[in-house]
Amino acid sequence: MPRLQEIHTNLIDRLQEAKEQGWLGEVAAIETTMAAAAQKLEAMRERAAQPSTVHLGMPDFRRHAGRSGGSGRPTTLVGRPDRAGRERGRERL
Repeated sequence: MPRLQEIHTNLIDRLQEAKEQGWLGEVAAIETTMAAAAQKLEAMRERAAQPSTVHLGMPDFRRHAGRSGGSGRPTTLVGRPDRAGRERGRERL
């Protein structure tokens, strides 16, 4: 945003010079550019005022963490391949 503010300030100086020199075409072009820069600055200020983060909540892993089959060894999920690439069912490792 500081760079756009700097550009807008420079445009004001250029507009004053164009008016002093009687460059009517340049005056019109600078005024159009200034209007666009002002709109952009306003949009950037509005965006900066909005919250930039979204609260997603804390994931709950308690029901999955530490779960194991009766033998104390973890079981694979249905339809997931094992380390060798073979598809596993509900059997234990």
